[in-house]
Amino acid sequence: MLTPYSLLTTPYSLLTTTTYYLLLTKYSQNSKSTFMTNFKSVTAFAPASVANVGCGFDIMGFAVQGIGDAVTVSLQPDSDNSKITLTGIYGHLTPSERSKNTAGVAINAFLQAIGKSDIGLNIILEKNMPLGSGMGSSAASSAAAVYAVNYLLGSPLSVRELIPFTMEGERIACGSAHADNVAPALLGGFVLIRSYNPLDIISVTCPDDLFAAVVHPHIELNTSDSRRVLQNEVSVADAIIQSANTAGFMVALIKSDYELMKRSMSDLLAEPKRTQLIPGFDAIKAAAMEAGAIGCGIAGSGPSIFALCKGEAIANKVASVIREGFSKIGLYNEGYVSQLNSPGTCIVNSVEK
Repeated sequence: MLTPYSLLTTPYSLLTTTTYYLLLTKYSQNSKSTFMTNFKSVTAFAPASVANVGCGFDIMGFAVQGIGDAVTVSLQPDSDNSKITLTGIYGHLTPSERSKNTAGVAINAFLQAIGKSDIGLNIILEKNMPLGSGMGSSAASSAAAVYAVNYLLGSPLSVRELIPFTMEGERIACGSAHADNVAPALLGGFVLIRSYNPLDIISVTCPDDLFAAVVHPHIELNTSDSRRVLQNEVSVADAIIQSANTAGFMVALIKSDYELMKRSMSDLLAEPKRTQLIPGFDAIKAAAMEAGAIGCGIAGSGPSIFALCKGEAIANKVASVIREGFSKIGLYNEGYVSQLNSPGTCIVNSVEK
């Protein structure tokens, strides 16, 4: 029988959608008795997330409290399995077709993998996260969706085993099945993706007094567009510096060394190219650092900006400074302050049979 370890250490380059389905179908055939439910419906909530975290392009991310998406699923034999019911602030901007919606794609991949593609599901996505925000909007939808369906069916897979299906949702959203948003959204806290081939995801405990200020200006920046400005090749010198900064940042997390963290939060790969896409970025970052931030950078692909801070009070101050910076250039914005050791996806409501 396939174990969680073997599933997550299978080379990702070999994990085409079909390959992963075959692997998990083999798993499900040995566990068919576990596919049962005591619930009429289940609702899961998945939080926002910040990816990259400065020096960790595509390999680091953390969950953010205060905002996220919710998905409610229920068994309904006569359901139209091609559609999703959309609610929430941004529901009207999201595709209702399951094959085009990140939540739907993730659910479809999960159901096919466990041999349950034929079951009727009613899916309601409460889309409260803005699209193209840099705060893991598509990841939150995918994570909440797969978590809810897995729970509804008796939790045949562990939470970590759900990660590849949420990555399929990312693939439909931006063309790249990256895990630096979906992994923290599912698992909570801070994660390091040590490798995609094989897929190796590590949860890292952060200092309790490490907080993030995250501010979202109301402009949309698609991840696919933000990736197009990046170089396909980097110099050996830049690769060495980036690797050293990433290693330094991880040591700083473990040792609660905020001076080392400040020295390490420098990105040579993405930030220099993406700042042109975010109005006022350089001035806002400078103001955040002056206000006491340990480090400041672009959240994911942007346009949101994040700053790491020692203590909640400083994080609130820095969030206010970043918000003021955007307001000065006429950009309406919203701010969030979150401890880095924040919870991931969870069940917020269930109705028993």
